[in-house]
Amino acid sequence: MKLNKMLFFIAITSLMIACKKDPKVKDQINQQEEKQEVVEEDKFNYVVEQFADIKVLRYQIPGWENLTLKEQKLVFYLTQAGLSGRDIMWDQNYRHNLTIRKALEKIYTSYDGDKGSKDWKAFEIYLKRVWFSNGIHHHYSNSKIKPEFGKDYFSALLAATSVEVSKEVYEVIFSDKDAKKVNQAKGVDNVALSAVNFYGQGVTNDDVTSFYGKMKSPNPNKPLSFGLNSQLVKENGKLRERVYKSGGLYGAAIDQIIKWLEKAQGVAENKAQGDAIGLLIAYYKTGNLQTWDDYNVAWTAATEGNIDYINSFIEVYNDPLGYRGSYESIIQIKDFDMSKKMAVLSENAQWFEDNSPLMDAHKKDSVVGVTYKVVAVAGEAGDSSPSTPIGVNLPNANWIRAAVGSKSVSLGNIINAYSNAGGSGRLKEFVHDQEEFELEEKYGQLADKLHTALHEVVGHASGQLNPGVGETKETLKNYASTMEEGRADLVGLYYLMDSKLQELGLVEDWEKTGKAAYDGYIRNGLMTQLIRLNLGDDVEEAHMRNRQWVSGWAFEQGKKDNVIEKIVKDGKTYFNINDYAKLREIFGRLLRETQRIKSEGDYKAAEALVEGYGVKVDQALHTEVLERNKQFTSAPYNGFVNPVLVPELNENGEIIKISVTQPEDFTSQMLMYSKNYNFLPEVN
Repeated sequence: MKLNKMLFFIAITSLMIACKKDPKVKDQINQQEEKQEVVEEDKFNYVVEQFADIKVLRYQIPGWENLTLKEQKLVFYLTQAGLSGRDIMWDQNYRHNLTIRKALEKIYTSYDGDKGSKDWKAFEIYLKRVWFSNGIHHHYSNSKIKPEFGKDYFSALLAATSVEVSKEVYEVIFSDKDAKKVNQAKGVDNVALSAVNFYGQGVTNDDVTSFYGKMKSPNPNKPLSFGLNSQLVKENGKLRERVYKSGGLYGAAIDQIIKWLEKAQGVAENKAQGDAIGLLIAYYKTGNLQTWDDYNVAWTAATEGNIDYINSFIEVYNDPLGYRGSYESIIQIKDFDMSKKMAVLSENAQWFEDNSPLMDAHKKDSVVGVTYKVVAVAGEAGDSSPSTPIGVNLPNANWIRAAVGSKSVSLGNIINAYSNAGGSGRLKEFVHDQEEFELEEKYGQLADKLHTALHEVVGHASGQLNPGVGETKETLKNYASTMEEGRADLVGLYYLMDSKLQELGLVEDWEKTGKAAYDGYIRNGLMTQLIRLNLGDDVEEAHMRNRQWVSGWAFEQGKKDNVIEKIVKDGKTYFNINDYAKLREIFGRLLRETQRIKSEGDYKAAEALVEGYGVKVDQALHTEVLERNKQFTSAPYNGFVNPVLVPELNENGEIIKISVTQPEDFTSQMLMYSKNYNFLPEVN
């Protein structure tokens, strides 16, 4: 599970031979060195550029120099494995994405006409937006990105560069066809109306539920993740899966992932880590979902070492019905100091479970294996890049969480980059008074970090399903993701106003930290996150929905006692919390109900909560928020270029050093990725 999006890898020996004998590998390393520049730490510039509604940032890799060469090789191999699957995410997002990207990139690199015109600038921005979203649909809103140049200009660019695209591809760029990558609207066929490429043409909601409803796991207490690693298509009226594996769908890219994972396994830090990587390799070779579970059990138990990773088809947010996993990769290095400080949450996970407002039947008697680390990201790919999560808790299977535990991480250097690249102007505009502003300035960053930690460590690990109740993707269906994220948010919110945090040494003033957390959550959930939507849009993204339904329900429940007051001053709306203790009680009641819904698989209650509070937007307030936000030039969405790891080879082709460099700009990194990790055909 991601907190707004998330994890990492391993390897060694055979690259020495590969680099010496394989000119493609050497060329790849040489190309990585080109167009990179080392950024001095004391002059580090976090901001790369800004365009449309996006700001692109850089992040550093603190602690890199403290790793051994073997550990650095492990990180390098894992980042290469992650990047090797990059194009899988593009194709998963939409069936025409790779064709469109390659056409746009060829135009960009070969056009020798007027590059100072308004139309060319619009073309550049469109290409950057497509790069950022891994396709032609917005990375957050899911709506198709509309080019601000016309068909005639695009036709002229195609002719000038001898680039050809089919009529269907040409039209889809400008038309309303496939308008939503993921359509979560109520009362429609979500699969049929979603452009995401998890399902073939003609597949419907009923097809999906019927197809997987007939599948039974060998052990019903350990249900397999049916549909996680496949595309479901309909051929001659019959449904069948196209499995992601070596020799199957996306096989060419998966073979590259396997190659680098095998190198990573050779430099694993310990046997447990190496065995887990071996199971991941076996899973990629076979597509066997039992092997996937075996891997997750082994990966969860492999907690020793300085390096960890996420790699595979994991999060299901992009599937309107929550079956299929998007490809992603995050490689991470342990932050020893912060991990030691925050380990106290893992050590006290049972206390949090025992003292939660959940019904006794929904509490776990024994919370096992919850590990928490603050990490420094060393590389990301797929669904985690360029737009990245700030925290993650995995694995997602409920039975593995209950039997073995889970791993939670906070991406410390990503959070640090966000903090160093921001400003306070927008905050001043939307806070109610000076006290709220000062609380946010002094305690806001710590409150955010703690909420991330509580969300991931305690939130996703808490609670249990009633006996006989199926997985939430089956019971809560299209509401499963937003309900789970809201449930984890509520766990964090409930404990952010608890003196236990001060007793554990995590805060100096639990009450002020909690107030800052509550102020920020309500302000964002009821108001400021609306800057991310176009006027008239419903809320569709799972995390935005959960913040709105949590905040909206709490606001309504507290009306009688004026717990949260809506204030209009000089034509501007503010939400002021008058009673933080009562708000905590409200959050506790909602947490109890949300866990009940999950534990019992109460679809109708989930639907009522999400549709009643999380989807529709107050249009007058939205208009006001957008107008107030016009004065700020900072973009509402942030993402990152990745540092580039550049190996230095001796005369025998052996790696003797790996340097960390930074891309000089967003464009050069995107073009380098497209050139070096181009393993899939345009149509798969």
